[in-house]
Formats: sequence, C-alpha cells, structure tokens
Amino acid sequence: MTKTEVATAGGEERRCRWCRRALPVRTGRGRPKEFCSQRCRQWDWVSRQRAADLEISDGELIIARRELDELHDQLYMLACAVDDTERDLADTGTRATAKELREMLDWLLDAAKPLREAQISAPSGPS
Repeated sequence: MTKTEVATAGGEERRCRWCRRALPVRTGRGRPKEFCSQRCRQWDWVSRQRAADLEISDGELIIARRELDELHDQLYMLACAVDDTERDLADTGTRATAKELREMLDWLLDAAKPLREAQISAPSGPS
C-alpha cells in the first residue's frame, strides 16, 4: 500500500485501533473503518472489557515482561546501529565508497527490521 492509498484523518494516516497498521482509503459512504480486520475489532473489545474488569485507564497498558524485554533489546540494537553508522560516516566523510555506504545501510536495516515486524501479542485468557 502506497502513501497515496492510505486513509487520512486531518492530514494524518488512519491506523487500526488495535494493531496500528495503516488502513486503506475508504471510498463511498459510511463510517470510516477503525480496524483492519474483524480479529482486531474483537481483540480491541476484549481488551476494553478486561481493562474495565481490572479498573485500568485508557492510558495504561499491561504487557508481558518478555515482550517488553524483547522490545528494549530491539531498540538497543537499533540505537547501536545508528551510533555505529554516525561514527562510520564521520570517519569516512565524503570519502565513503558505495560499498561502504551499502554496508552501513545494510547494518541499519538489519537492526530496524525486527522493530518494523514486531507486534505485541493479543492478551491471553486469565491465568
């Protein structure tokens, strides 16, 4: 989906309320979509019901420690890749070859891809 095919609201990209994926442009009448799928609609409803049961506000989240640790690890790897690339660019300046620039870009992309593909899993049932 290209930028021009993504729904916008007030100049901003419209995203699924649950998974935050970009929503396609809606053509025709009716309410704008809030979810990308029925699955996301269901998980949003379940999460709101559980939040009400646990008396947590809209601004609070419950996330598994393992998932938070994985997210922190991925962010740390990306931060290291950015630092390394900035240092390499400062060292080589305008003398960097196409091969060196490609290696820097590959390192950044390798560090960023896990974050792009990361998803917080749907909540499991009560323990």
